[in-house]
Amino acid sequence: MKTMTCRQLGGACDKAFHANSFEEMTEISKKHGMEMFNQKDSEHLLAMEKINNLMKDIAELENWFSQKREEFNSLPHDSTI
Repeated sequence: MKTMTCRQLGGACDKAFHANSFEEMTEISKKHGMEMFNQKDSEHLLAMEKINNLMKDIAELENWFSQKREEFNSLPHDSTI
């Protein structure tokens, strides 16, 4: 299991997400994003606007996802106590 924060994934806060795969991590992040959207959290709405702008250029979006996947893959596995 690995840990990334909302901010590491392009969000606006330091909430930690824990997942075994990058795909799982993105699903957790999306769920959090929807919660913040429903709460109309202004910082998260600005972060979402940046992501939405990335979606206008598929190559740029794919590059961004590739970088985030590489960051996830380079993280150490969480230690267990």
